[in-house]
Amino acid sequence: MSFLFLPLLVLWTLALAPAAPVLALMKNPVRTRAFSRFWARGVLAILRGVGRLSYVEEGLENRPAGPALYIANHQSAWETIAFAVLVPDVAIVLKEELYRIPVFGWFLRHSPMIAIDRAGGASSLKKMFREGREAAAQGRSLLIFPEGTRRGPHERAEFQRGVVLLYKALGLPAVPVAHNAGRYWKGRSFTLRPGTVRVVYLPALPPGLPDGEFLERITHAIYDTRDRLVAEDGE
Repeated sequence: MSFLFLPLLVLWTLALAPAAPVLALMKNPVRTRAFSRFWARGVLAILRGVGRLSYVEEGLENRPAGPALYIANHQSAWETIAFAVLVPDVAIVLKEELYRIPVFGWFLRHSPMIAIDRAGGASSLKKMFREGREAAAQGRSLLIFPEGTRRGPHERAEFQRGVVLLYKALGLPAVPVAHNAGRYWKGRSFTLRPGTVRVVYLPALPPGLPDGEFLERITHAIYDTRDRLVAEDGE
């Protein structure tokens, strides 16, 4: 039944498209984010209904009560969609190209998320810091995928320097998050496997750690947990 996912996703997105001009007139990012969560919940329901793909959260006690910097591995489109529901009002650091996607890109832009031009160098980093501080000041948490692009369930990559700089700039607790979504939604395809995505929140790292210690701890926390999830999946 997973072959129905893509057409249903398109239909669901187009059905909500007329809300965009109304929200544009309102100029209210809070309402835009609420509508985006409504869309994301619909996508997760479609995944559950036709793809038999659900999810479970573990380690919820590790999530701080206030804003935090969530740092997650990146395997598929699933986590980009799901985190709008898992961490309400989250500001996701994402590549600017996603703004060009019809309808979906409009909601990302007006939520707003933190879009980065990966060829922008220092100016892109300054923009990330500025918009990250603005989001945190509004009580929003942030989410960054430090691998920079989607990786396979067994792949490891050196985390990009931007995650360290953002951690220093924000002064927020950093929550490592590991998941196995790539086992069920493959990379850049729309091929789905039935199962349960496991999202694991690990103990938060306090602000102010030295760069090297922070990077080592966050890397090991995410990859060691991800590898455990893969092993428990039987791979």
